[in-house]
Amino acid sequence: QVQLVESGGGLVQAGGSLRLSCAASGRIFSIRSMGWYRQAPGKQRELVADITRSDSTNYADSVKGRFTISRDNAKNTVSLQMNNLKPEDTDVYYCTVYDALLDRRSWGQGIQVTVSS
Repeated sequence: QVQLVESGGGLVQAGGSLRLSCAASGRIFSIRSMGWYRQAPGKQRELVADITRSDSTNYADSVKGRFTISRDNAKNTVSLQMNNLKPEDTDVYYCTVYDALLDRRSWGQGIQVTVSS
């Protein structure tokens, strides 16, 4: 199993910045991708950004140019730098990793990001 510990959420004004971090431990040797999803109450969880072990990235259209994902393979961490935040970015953000050998995705507990207008 993989354990994921998220940090860095909080409250920020529109136009501000936050940085989310996630540390993975446990069964990590076969993790292919790491990333972040977000979910608002009553809505489906949606991809924000993900990054592969070779640093190939994928972003939701709504965050392109504002958010940057990065990972440190040596430390097994993934971070999401969020700039120019908007009220519509308010959600619970979930760290996730995909284990290619097990074909399984693991999730963190989620961290609240609130952007005030």
